[in-house]
Amino acid sequence: MASKKKVFITDCEGPVSKNDNAFELTSHYIPQGDIFFRKLSRYDDVLADIIKKPGYKAGNTLCLILPFLKAYGVSNDVMRSFSRKTLTLMKDSIESLNFLKNLLPSYIVSTSYEHYIKALCEAIGFPVENTYSTKVDIDKYELSEQERHQLLNIVNVVLTLPDIEIPNTALSIEDLPQPSRFAVNKLNEIFWSHIAKMSCSTMLSEVKVVGGEEKANAIKEIVAKEGCEISDVIYFGDSITDVEAFKLVRENGGLAVSFNGNEYAIREAQLAILSETAASIPLITLLFMKYGREKLCKLLSKGEDITTLIDEAITLGLTGKLAKALKSSYVKIELITQDNKEKLSLESSSFRKKVRGVAIGGLG
Repeated sequence: MASKKKVFITDCEGPVSKNDNAFELTSHYIPQGDIFFRKLSRYDDVLADIIKKPGYKAGNTLCLILPFLKAYGVSNDVMRSFSRKTLTLMKDSIESLNFLKNLLPSYIVSTSYEHYIKALCEAIGFPVENTYSTKVDIDKYELSEQERHQLLNIVNVVLTLPDIEIPNTALSIEDLPQPSRFAVNKLNEIFWSHIAKMSCSTMLSEVKVVGGEEKANAIKEIVAKEGCEISDVIYFGDSITDVEAFKLVRENGGLAVSFNGNEYAIREAQLAILSETAASIPLITLLFMKYGREKLCKLLSKGEDITTLIDEAITLGLTGKLAKALKSSYVKIELITQDNKEKLSLESSSFRKKVRGVAIGGLG
């Protein structure tokens, strides 16, 4: 077994829980909030991945929706209570994280609001000090009645906009269909001209979302704290907010793993897991601890079946309960290559929707 200390880092929503807390908050407290959130989420994808707006991070949807949540009466207490009531965990995630946190330094790096991450930590017994999340105190922001009405009107305007479609080959806004370009330009006007002049715009400028580069920075901070290298990190993620983290880990010798990931995750990760159970996370982590990235990738390139991998993980200490969960669940583990990337992207995106539901699974 490799002698150097390894570090386990995972995103939360996807690998650990089935929620998209921000989407669910918006859906519950804003009329037609599911549609509203999806439109802003696709806009977020365009700003982060197509336009690459300076200073904009993937996942900043969590900033964009804050003024509207405030306008509909959402408070810190509401966010905490809602998070506790709606928390939905991946199968075997408690057992998996308990196993891992007793085995090696373990961290959660999440774009989610801190209210949700604290609720999750309370429920599963994970140390909150080993988490990174989006800090926001929504109660400290004042909203005049005039601005509140303006924001309610903006919600109605956004709901009338065409859906934003992003072709796989799109490299610039010109590559989007005309109705999508119209929607993007209108949202640019709403957020960066109109709302920018409102007092509630401080929510957009002050709240620092842990997505994109902030996730990569969190990994650097963890590595410095643990006194190891990025090559010692195994990182699990599933969406566009994990792209920069995947790049950092992959380019520095660590292992970047897409767990039920969408097309953004498959594009940047080295290994794809499609799994009904979180038990596949400690499975791969144990093998990474033994082999390191290169030897593990060579092993997986031979097409070892899942039963063989489980049996080896058992010899490395995988518990009987987790092994049983793996043997009784659908689990696919595959190296991502140029030849299979497109096929895996479609397959993983489809499986993601099966596990987390179409509404949440379809978000970027």
